[in-house]
Amino acid sequence: MNHSDTSPAQEVARLSELLRTYQKAYYVDGRPLVDDAQYDRLFDRLVELEAEHPALKTSDSPTQRVGSDLTSDFPEVRHTIPVLSLDKAYSADAVLGWIAKSETKENRGLSFVVEEKIDGVSMVLYYEQGVLVRAVTRGNGFVGNEVTANIRTIASVPLRLTEPIDIAVRGEVYLPRADFEAINKELETPYANPRNLAAGTVRRIKSSEAAKVPLQIFVYEGFWADGAEPFEDHVQILSALKRYGFRVNPTLGLFCKDAREARERLERAGLDGVAGSFDEIPAYIVRRTEARKSLAYEIDGLVVKVNEISVREVFGYTEHHPRWAIAYKFEAPEAQTVVESIDVQIGRTGRVTPLARVKPVFVGGSTVSNITLHNQDYVDMLELAVGDIVSVSKRGDVIPAVERVVEKNELGNATWRMPHACPTCGSPLVQRGAHTFCPNYECPDQIAGRVYFFIGKGQMDIENFGPETASVLIAKGLLKDVPDIYAIDYRTVLGGEPGFGDRKISLIIDGVEKSKGKPFRNVLVSLGIPEFGKKAVDLLVADGIRSMDQLLEIADRDDMERLVAIKQIGEKTARLLIDGLNDPQMRIRIARLRESGLCFEEDEPKPTSLSQTFAGQVWCVTGSFEHFVPRSLAMEEVEKRGGRTVGSVTGKTTHLLAGDGAGSKLAQAEALGVDIVDEARFLQMLADDHPETQPGKPIEGKKPVAASDAEDAMLPGLFDEH
Repeated sequence: MNHSDTSPAQEVARLSELLRTYQKAYYVDGRPLVDDAQYDRLFDRLVELEAEHPALKTSDSPTQRVGSDLTSDFPEVRHTIPVLSLDKAYSADAVLGWIAKSETKENRGLSFVVEEKIDGVSMVLYYEQGVLVRAVTRGNGFVGNEVTANIRTIASVPLRLTEPIDIAVRGEVYLPRADFEAINKELETPYANPRNLAAGTVRRIKSSEAAKVPLQIFVYEGFWADGAEPFEDHVQILSALKRYGFRVNPTLGLFCKDAREARERLERAGLDGVAGSFDEIPAYIVRRTEARKSLAYEIDGLVVKVNEISVREVFGYTEHHPRWAIAYKFEAPEAQTVVESIDVQIGRTGRVTPLARVKPVFVGGSTVSNITLHNQDYVDMLELAVGDIVSVSKRGDVIPAVERVVEKNELGNATWRMPHACPTCGSPLVQRGAHTFCPNYECPDQIAGRVYFFIGKGQMDIENFGPETASVLIAKGLLKDVPDIYAIDYRTVLGGEPGFGDRKISLIIDGVEKSKGKPFRNVLVSLGIPEFGKKAVDLLVADGIRSMDQLLEIADRDDMERLVAIKQIGEKTARLLIDGLNDPQMRIRIARLRESGLCFEEDEPKPTSLSQTFAGQVWCVTGSFEHFVPRSLAMEEVEKRGGRTVGSVTGKTTHLLAGDGAGSKLAQAEALGVDIVDEARFLQMLADDHPETQPGKPIEGKKPVAASDAEDAMLPGLFDEH
C-alpha cells in the first residue's frame, strides 16, 4: 500500500476505524469481514505507526488490546451507579408469585424480561464521550477496584462507542468452558471453575498476561449520565447497547400477558429472543435449566426483570437489591452462610493462610465452620469482606470452599487485607510470589507446625507422642525443632506434670525409640520439604536415589537435570527439593537426626515372588479395618502387586477398598460404577496371590482406629503441601 498521500495522523485514524469495525464484526457480531492475514497486516501497520509517532496513540486504539508489562495496583474507585445484588427465588412458583406481586403493586399491564445469569465477574464500564475511561469491579457495591488496563484486553469490550455518549454499563466478564479447559490443564495449580480463573485474570498485575486469556463479556444494563434512561423499556436499552457496539446475550425471553404483544416489542427493539405469555414462564425456566449444560459458558440461574423503566423508578431499591428484579437460582450442592471473621494461620514453612470463620452451615454431608482462603489474591478475587453472605461448597466432597459472595455486608466492611505483622511472633510479614510468609524460623506457630507434621500419621507416626504432648514440651521451651524429640529427658521434664504418669512417660519413650527404625522414605517425607510428599519420595527411591547422602550431593551440585529426568518429577518439584535441602536450618536438622540414629538409607529391594495381579488397576481406600492398621498397609499390598493407589475417587478409579465408617467416597464410587471391595474379599484376593496371607491373619500394625473421610483427604500425594 502506498502511504505517501496521507499523513501519519490520517493513516492512524483510517486504520483505527477499520480495525474497530473488524474487531466488532468478529468478537461481538460473530461475522468476520476479513481473513486473519489481512487483519494482522493492518494491525501491524498501526503498531508501527504508533511506535514512530507516540503522540498519535490514543487510549481507545485497537492496539491497546495486547496489554502492557507495566504493573497495576488496582486503586479503589467509588461507583456512580447502584451496583447491588439481587433478591433470590428457587422455584418457578416463587418467580410467578413475585410477578403477581409486582403487577398488584402497579395497577397496569407489565412485561418481564428473563435473562441468563452468567457465572462470571461483575464489571462496570464507564464511558465519557463514547470512550472507555474506567472499568471497575463490583467491590462492596459502593467502592470497587479499577482494572481498566486488564479489561481493555478483552476484544468484545468496545474501547470507543459508535456514539459520543456518557454512560455506565454493567456486564459480566466470563471465560468460555472450552478455553477454560484448555488453559486449566496446562496450569501447575488448576482453578476450580471458569469463574475463578476469570476473576484471577482480571486481577493480573500485568495486563500483557491478562491479554493471553480469551475472556468475553455480556452486558445487561445501561445507565446514562443524566440519570434518566432515554428509553421506555429494558429491551430498548439492550437494543441501544447492541447498537453502540456492546455484546448482548441473544438468549433472552420477553413475557407479557399476551404473547403477540411480546413478539411485537422484541421486533421493534430489533432483538432475537423468545416471546411468550406469563403462563409460558414455567416451561421457559425448565427449558433454560435443561439447556444449561450445553451452553458454551456457565450460568448459575436466570434473572427476571420488570421491563418498563418508569415502573422500575417507582419500585426503587432496598439497601442491597432492586425491587424490580429477582434471580431464579439453580439448585446446587452449595449452602449460604455469613463470614463472621477472618483470621490467619502460620504454617510450618511460615506461610500465612487466611481462614474464614463462618456461621456453621450444613453442606455436603457435614457442618462447615472454617474455610481456608489460600492467599490475599484469592480473597481479592472474591472481593470478600467480614459480614458478607457467601456460597460455600465441598470440593471433591471433602474440602470446604467459598465459591462466591452472594450478598455484600451492610456494615460497610471493605475487602479483607492481610496483616502487616505475624500475629504470633510480631515479625514483619514478607511476600514471596502469590503467598505471604512469616520469616522468623523460631516463630512458635512454625515450630508447632514442623513438630506436628513430623510426628503425624503418614510421616513418623510416633506412638503415644501426639500434639498434646508436643504442645506441653513446646510451651516449656524444650521442643524448638524436631531433633529435640530425640534429645529430651522425658522422665525429668514430664515427671510430676499433670496428666503424665510413669506409665504414659514410659510409653512416650518407647514410641520415640521405636520411631528410629522407620524407613528412609518416612524420614524424608517427615522433613517437611514443601510440596514433597510420599509419592515423590517413592519416585526417587524407585529411580535409584536411596540415601540422604545421594540427595545432598545432588543438592550441592544443584543438579536439576538428575531430578527432572525422573518421570513425573517436574522442574518446580525439583527446585523445591534442592532449595529445601540447601537451607542451612534443614542441614542442621538432618545432621542432628542422623546423630540420633534415624535411618537415612533405603535397603535394596528384595526379589518378590508376588505376581502383578493388580497391574493396571487404580485403588482408593476409605474407612477403618481390622487387619490393616494403619490402612496404608492395605495400599502397600496393592502396590506390591503392581496396582496404583490414589487419595480420592475419580472416573479413573477401578477399585475402592471400603471398611467400617466409609463415607462420601463410597457413595461417589457407587455413582461412578467403581468396584467396591470389602475387607474379607480383599484378604481373599491377597490369599489367592500369596497363600501365606490367609483371611483372618492380621497384618502387623496397631490397635484399629476409626478413619474418616477427612483423613482420606490427607493421604499424601505427589506434590503435597501439608
